[in-house]
Amino acid sequence: MDLIDLHVHSNASDGSFTPSQLADLAIDAGLRAIALTDHDTIDGISEIMAYTKAKPLEVVPGIELSCYYQNREVHILGFYVDYENPDLEQELEVLKKAREGRNIKMVELMQKDGIPVTMEKLLHGNPNSVITRAHFARVLVEEGVCKDKEVAFRKYIGIGCKYYLPKPQVTCETAMNILTKYSKAAFLAHPLLYHLGYRQIEELLVYLKSLGLRGLEAYHSSNNAYESDRLRQIAQNLNLEISGGSDFHGIIKPNIQLGVGRGSMRIHYKLLENIKAL
Repeated sequence: MDLIDLHVHSNASDGSFTPSQLADLAIDAGLRAIALTDHDTIDGISEIMAYTKAKPLEVVPGIELSCYYQNREVHILGFYVDYENPDLEQELEVLKKAREGRNIKMVELMQKDGIPVTMEKLLHGNPNSVITRAHFARVLVEEGVCKDKEVAFRKYIGIGCKYYLPKPQVTCETAMNILTKYSKAAFLAHPLLYHLGYRQIEELLVYLKSLGLRGLEAYHSSNNAYESDRLRQIAQNLNLEISGGSDFHGIIKPNIQLGVGRGSMRIHYKLLENIKAL
């Protein structure tokens, strides 16, 4: 059975494995293909593409861009990004610099209260990593401030918490402009994680489709079978393709496994063939 995983993160953003390690894990899991979709960066793609050149694994160079829709953060996946294009690198660098300013301010807020978080600890030996709140959660746990990452998000860095600062609000138009220019297809990631009703999800998709969206992630580790089926129906009604992925991060999200999510997810290669045909 040809199984795939089209939503995977490496330590180029907030995953715990290197791109090469991810490739080995995917091969060991018997996957035919994966998409490396790190947050707001393509820094891991060259490594995994070179590493898998002679290996039995197809790799889709991808990205997951964060943007805002009605003051709500949403994520959009880009498949087959033009990762060797210097213009794309430059556009992503602008987003990265804006994000770095927010992270520095969050560190300063914590240090002011004696919480031992530093940029060095967040980067964890990877100076090019795109820092997310998952990095803050990891350090808070490692330093003994919180017993686990759920506590870190609930009491320290979740929306509304003392040390939470919103990311600079990249518009959907900006994100979609990048993805339509530098990738083959843009897909809305994990629609159900935005706490929208199905009608609101449809409205979001109609809006994004007007900007060039080609599909949505109907299968995700957070979905049950009923939810995935509803999303498939919405995609069909809007003439959008579907994708699926575990959103694997490694030890950052230990209950989510590569290729199978929380255990029952199965994404067939046919979905990738449909994306290729766009």
